[in-house]
Amino acid sequence: MEKQESSRQKKIGTVLQQEIATLLQQAIRQGGGAQLMLSVTKVTVTSDLSLAKVYLSIFPSQKAQPYFEALKQNGSQLRHDLSQRMKNQLRKIPELVFYLDDSLDYIEGIENELDKGENPIKNPTLLNSRQRK
Repeated sequence: MEKQESSRQKKIGTVLQQEIATLLQQAIRQGGGAQLMLSVTKVTVTSDLSLAKVYLSIFPSQKAQPYFEALKQNGSQLRHDLSQRMKNQLRKIPELVFYLDDSLDYIEGIENELDKGENPIKNPTLLNSRQRK
């Protein structure tokens, strides 16, 4: 059972989410990824503020994996850029761990099955299983 996040953790998570989104959008524009849409859906921070879990949604999802792998490899550079932007707000920037957020794909699968006339709630085998985190 997970502990409830403190208000400080929530505030830091929100600020990190905004700053990471800004940095990633700038990187996409500079890198020529005009056909890519990336959003930071959620950031959770551990109670000791040493680790931040960053959940990303990348569209189109067919191109998500190569961009996600490149982002994981360049995570230390992103953390450095983040520390430069937030040096007056946080003393220590948490280590960043990235996860792909597949909730939009899951919702799209439900909508597709409902459009076909099938009920995925009564027959759960119609949907692809979600990844465990």
